Amino acid sequence: MFDILFRGAKIVDGSGAPWYRGDVGVSNGRIAAVGKLSKESANQVIDVCDRVLCPGFIDVHTHSDFIVFRDPVMLSKLRQGVTTQMVGQCGQSAAPVNEKYAELLESYLGFIMAGTKISWNWKTFDDWLKEVEKLPLAVNMATCLGHGTLRAAVMGFEDREASPQEMEQMKDHLREAMEAGSFGLTSGLIYPPGVYAPKEEMWSLAEVLGETGGLYLTHMRGESGGLLEAVAETIELGRRAGIPVQISHHKALGKDNWGLVTQSLQMVDKARAEGIDVTIDQYPYNNCSTSVRACLPPWAQAGGVHAVCERLADPGTRAKIAEEIKVSLDTSKPCGWESMLRHGGGAAGALVVYCPNTPQWEGKNLQEISAAMNVDPVEAAFRIIESNKGSDLACYAAIGDEDIKTILGHSATMVGADSIPPAEGAKAHPRSFGTHSRIIAKYVREEKTLTLESAVHKMSGMPAARFGLQRKGLIREGMDADILVFDPEKVQDNATYENPTLLASGIDYVFVKGVKTLDGESFTGSAAGEVIRKGR
Repeated sequence: MFDILFRGAKIVDGSGAPWYRGDVGVSNGRIAAVGKLSKESANQVIDVCDRVLCPGFIDVHTHSDFIVFRDPVMLSKLRQGVTTQMVGQCGQSAAPVNEKYAELLESYLGFIMAGTKISWNWKTFDDWLKEVEKLPLAVNMATCLGHGTLRAAVMGFEDREASPQEMEQMKDHLREAMEAGSFGLTSGLIYPPGVYAPKEEMWSLAEVLGETGGLYLTHMRGESGGLLEAVAETIELGRRAGIPVQISHHKALGKDNWGLVTQSLQMVDKARAEGIDVTIDQYPYNNCSTSVRACLPPWAQAGGVHAVCERLADPGTRAKIAEEIKVSLDTSKPCGWESMLRHGGGAAGALVVYCPNTPQWEGKNLQEISAAMNVDPVEAAFRIIESNKGSDLACYAAIGDEDIKTILGHSATMVGADSIPPAEGAKAHPRSFGTHSRIIAKYVREEKTLTLESAVHKMSGMPAARFGLQRKGLIREGMDADILVFDPEKVQDNATYENPTLLASGIDYVFVKGVKTLDGESFTGSAAGEVIRKGR
């Protein structure tokens, strides 16, 4: 007698193997049997009617660290079939917290906090996890420590190398996080304070990951003209430390750099052939998303948002920053920093989606905003930054369609939304609401870039194996019953840049640990999600 019996399914088991017809029995939150179970009985029988049954999707790259305090259900994820999400990406995590730098940290994390009011009643990584464990989570959450938050806790946003004593403090914080159940360390090497860290600092921290069995995931130092050098730096860290490394949201920013991913993927293949464990995650959109402040040169961002605003208040410094940005827009010349306005093709390619103190500009690009303000686009960006003091977000049209398909088809690539949640009533990037459904709708059904089996593997079995989620990602006896049922002809992402919070559709059932969590388009009220701590 099973608790639940799924009958008559096309089983896509998460391994990448071809689908097969069968039944699945669930008992006590685990998959108890897979095969022909027509003679078995259950408390609840679900006739799958030849629809697809597969493992729940694992979103390996999210920024849901704070939004769960406001929205522990996260219907935006459930409607895509996501049952587990990995947070703490791009160097940005909620802990550790040093009271001395707490205000700086809050401004640094403002764009992923998305208006969520936080009491900051934690200091260590374990303290924060205990707070999250009190929430009625509907989606499982696994965590990483962010290098930017780690560095800020020890030395604020200073543009300098860490002293030996500061390095030891950072290592201690990293060890504490790993002992608490972090899966690894992430970095955001284009963002202050991560941008100020030399590669030797990252090598030193990677030694701790080697000791504790952690993974290194990186928003690399360059995703445009310096892409290949950044990939080489990532591979070198993996070689030196002997640890697995992952390239976050792999892409080549800016039309002048499209096509470089062919070479970067060859570098990944060569490294893997040499025994260096390198993988990739990717979101399937041609707009990236980050803060409006990302259009500023790194030196202008030193010291955090308050320091940025002080520089902009000085007419001479303001003019210098503006000139550097304008010079960077000349694509006939190389640019030594990640100029997001350049990569997006100029002001028309920079869509402002979140600026709570100036909401009249949300949903408009910098060209439109500058015309309304009657100033040039760079000045318009400055005014938005000054008014919103760290809570700002933009989408930049910087990624090539062919590059997306090239990366997605690579054997080392898995899917991660890089989802930055919207503030209440605000806009966001549609990837937060559509990534995993878009993979099936666009890249399996419409463009046939992937088979359904390969797509499901990249969203379940592959990330489970990568992060060591031992009971996730496969339809096998003994695995957690995180299960989806859907018709692949009906799955659809509905979010757009104009209406980015439209929920995905087409997933008929979502079960988390054997608990029906989504029934059609409705949350059932049963929240079976949990915080997953590595090694526990």
